[in-house]
Amino acid sequence: MAANTLPGGTFTMAGDLTVTRVGYGAMQLGGLPAYGPPPVDRDAAIAVLREAVELGITHIDTADAYGPHVTNEFIREALAPYPDDLRIATKVGPLRDAGGNYPPEAQVPGQLREQVHSNLENLGLEALDVVNLRVGGPVGPEAGSIAGPFEALAEMQREGLIERLGVSNVDAEQVAEAGSIAPIVCVQNFYNIANRADDGLIDSLAAQGIAYVPYFPLGGYSPVQSDTLRSVAERLEATPMAVALAWLLRRSENVLLIPGTSSVAHLRENVAGAALTLPEDELAELDGIAA
Repeated sequence: MAANTLPGGTFTMAGDLTVTRVGYGAMQLGGLPAYGPPPVDRDAAIAVLREAVELGITHIDTADAYGPHVTNEFIREALAPYPDDLRIATKVGPLRDAGGNYPPEAQVPGQLREQVHSNLENLGLEALDVVNLRVGGPVGPEAGSIAGPFEALAEMQREGLIERLGVSNVDAEQVAEAGSIAPIVCVQNFYNIANRADDGLIDSLAAQGIAYVPYFPLGGYSPVQSDTLRSVAERLEATPMAVALAWLLRRSENVLLIPGTSSVAHLRENVAGAALTLPEDELAELDGIAA
């Protein structure tokens, strides 16, 4: 399948980086939870990554913390030497500790540099396509300046270790602050049909040619919202995930999808599901379930 035949086609971030709007999130390849042991079937993980490229996907989202290191090692084994059009976005920032928290110490420049070099080594790259600075807490953004850690990444960009920068788990003020330090090409935040606090931010980013990458397309739904989504899916003879992905793809042309899976069959279902046509009546019903 060619990239231009994937649902939603392609999007060019900030004018110079074109990727398929349907991408692949590699988090689950590091085991469940994402920071746990690797999957038993290494061959299955390799097969998923190669299938993603065969389907025409040119945007893979990862982090060296997944596993840790396992996911990036899988990506290198499966795909290197990398196709010319493949772009790998990774992230650095606070690492989850044994208690599931994100201690802020990992945002100091020295540790961020270590994480960047670890991504480079395990992916087998001389420069990273996109590095997202992840900040905030485990459940969403936390107000405050991100200038220090973002300036550290901007310095590594000037050194040639990073080609482009993004931010993750941020509020609109932090997006603006990062953009005042160095250009950003993407923002990765929690967003879906039921959790739409970033509606205004998405529209603002679209006007600037900056990608918005939502995570947890089925996360944070109330029971009533879940029932509505399930009902719409049943009427369309589709899965709730397909409806959620199709809605996100329709939401704005700068929205990029990174659904994750460790199954080839599920990967194909996600790609096919994103192409689902949502009739106007169903769209109105889905829009009405926003929190």
